This record gives sequence, structure tokens and C-alpha cells, in this order.
Amino acid sequence: MAYPTISTQAPPIEPKSNGFGPSTQSVHGGRSANPYNAVTEPIIQTATYTFADTAAVCAYKDAYLMGDAGGVIEYGRYGNPTVSAAEARLAALESADDALLYASGMAAITSVVLSMLPTGSHIVLTDDCYRRTREFALTFLKRLGIGCTIVPMGDYQALEDAICPETRLLISESPTNPYLRVLDMERFVEVARRRKVRTMVDATFATPVNIQPLAWGVDLVVHSASKYLAGHNDLLAGVVAGEAGLIASLRGPLGVLGGIIDPNNANLVLRGVKTLALRVEQQNQSGMKVAQFLEAHPKIEQVWYPGLSSHPDHRVAIQQMKGFGGVVSFTVRGGLEATSRFIDNLQLSQIATSLGGTESLVIQPALMTYYEFSPEERAGMGIRDNLVRLALGIEDAQDLITDLAQALAMAP
Repeated sequence: MAYPTISTQAPPIEPKSNGFGPSTQSVHGGRSANPYNAVTEPIIQTATYTFADTAAVCAYKDAYLMGDAGGVIEYGRYGNPTVSAAEARLAALESADDALLYASGMAAITSVVLSMLPTGSHIVLTDDCYRRTREFALTFLKRLGIGCTIVPMGDYQALEDAICPETRLLISESPTNPYLRVLDMERFVEVARRRKVRTMVDATFATPVNIQPLAWGVDLVVHSASKYLAGHNDLLAGVVAGEAGLIASLRGPLGVLGGIIDPNNANLVLRGVKTLALRVEQQNQSGMKVAQFLEAHPKIEQVWYPGLSSHPDHRVAIQQMKGFGGVVSFTVRGGLEATSRFIDNLQLSQIATSLGGTESLVIQPALMTYYEFSPEERAGMGIRDNLVRLALGIEDAQDLITDLAQALAMAP
């Protein structure tokens, strides 16, 4: 019998304004038929692709040299139908023209920056960006002759003052890690456009459900898809979304830099994304309830959550975000040891880095991500010894609050 074949042509991306809600987009956005008529997208597990004859090879090469290979792929580093299906879904979620998947969130950030910046150029970062993003900019880019200036989050005059003739890119994050600062996208983009520089925002904590930076004029949005998008703490992936031409300019360098995602992981991203809106809605609701409980508790010094009026960026958050997320950061009275004891007494939240999955995870940043630094060095970075970052899963909010209450009751 003749077996159907699967075209390597990337699925068509849905129009930006199709009127679908976030849950419908999560399931159907960017979807196209497959020759097996399977409800779920098939996993195409291959490293290389065949050609019918030499004429087909030459036709492909001619088309490739003209900039349009018609979706034909010769090798797995340059594309995969399962990956293309996931990219189409993620682009639809972001209301983007196109999206590009990478092996991890950091692979997405580093590949984009390396692809866009020539030697002698310069970038500006806000200071509450992910620690490894700052490390990459200050160490690896420096070796390549690319300058970096870090400015305080929320200081838009400092942001503009840091731009120089060599500046090519402004990078920020919203909400940030761990203090959940919220970027004023409107002001950020206004500065960038007036000074004629590109913008990139890491919106991992927000997800496309809570904010879409591209809608505010940001050029590129990046996510660690390992977190909320995949949602199950079982894979590593990253994604960048934006305008078609800009994403196309990044697709070629990805084949050279090699930070590609495996089709099995791309399929897991597709599976996880289907429940994204449902999970984020639950995490938004739990985040607000937990933040309110903690802010009222006598053993808690301070809470950072954009949905609280006490948060420094609350005004921006309520204007630009549809929900405030599932991460709550707070400080516990009594210092480092008392905070550690509180965390050890939690029963539902497991001690682990990362966030955005179905399970609640908790860390004490001073002893997890900043352990190698002295207390003085951590203080200089704004990391307090009694700081806790709680990443809520999809457990019932009241159960999480009851668990927090009993752990705080046992703390000194």
C-alpha cells in the first residue's frame, strides 16, 4: 500500500485578529491538517530528509538561494514539521506573525542577541532581568566586543540616557525575577522608537495569557517555554515571537548556532500549551489570594505581587496585564534561618528551582541561586537572606494557604 507522507511545509499561521479567546487559541491557534487526520500533531522523528531525484535537489537549492525553499527541508537542524506546528501555535498565542523554537529559554536569548548584534555594538538591560541573561551580557558579550549597560528597572530616564550611537537593542523582563517588577511597555517602546533601537522583552512570568508585549509595540517577545507554556516541569524549551521578517532573519542563524529543539519536546510543548489558559487562570486566582493572605500575616515583612496596591508597579500592572501571575515573593521575619525553617515545614510546595508547572515550587534565593555569594554581595544585588519566591501550581488556593499558615505557625 502507499503510505501518506507529511510535508515539511510549515503550517499556516492564523491571522492575528481572529477573535479567539486564549483557551481556544491554546488548542486551535495556528493549527493545520495533517495527512494522517490525527487530532494531535504527529511527532516526525527524523534527522534528515530524502529527495526523489537529483532534479528535486537542484530545484530545492535554487529555491533556497532565492530565499524561499517552499517548506522543503534537507536536514533536521534546519527544521522539522512537529517543531513548525508548535511554532505556529505559539505565534498564534502571541498574536505574532511567526515564532521560533529553541532548545531552552537561554538558547533563545543568546541566539537572538548573537544573531542581531555586530562587534562594537551595545545593548541596554534593566537590572531585574534574569541573572543568567545579565551574566551572558556582562561576560560573554564583553569578550565579543559588545558593550552592555544595566539600568534600574522602572527608571526610564536612565534607560534613555544609557542609549548611545552603538546601541542596537533594549532588553527587559516583565514581570521580573524575583521582585515581579512590571515594565511599562508603552514608555519602553516610546523611548526605543524615538531612539531607533530594537526591543526584546522576556515575558516568561506573564505568559501570552496575561500580557502580549508585541501588542504594545515590542519587537520580540521571548519565553522560557520550560515554564508556563509547557507547564509540567518535564522539558526544556525556549521561544521567540515577532514580525515575520525579523523572525526569518533569526531562523538561518539558528541552523548555524545549533540550539534546536527536539521534535519530542516540541510535541510536549504543544500538549502543554493546550491547557495554558486554564492553568494560568487558576494560578492568577491563587496568586492573588496567597499574596493577600501573606500581606496580612504578622510573620511576613513584605510581599511583592503586582496585583497588590503595595507593589511599586501596581498601577502599570492593572493597566497592561489581564492577570498578575502565579509567582509571589515575600520576606519572612527572623532572618535566614527562620526563613529556611519555614520553607522546610511546607508540605505542598516542593523546594526546587523553576516555576510555571502544575506543582507549587519554592526557593530561598539566597541559598539556591545566590548561594556562592557572601551576604554582603547578595545585599548589593538586592537579594535578602529572608526572601522567598513561591511559584504556585494548580493546587486549590485554600489548601496552599492552609499549608503556608501551618508552616508560618511553626516558624520562630
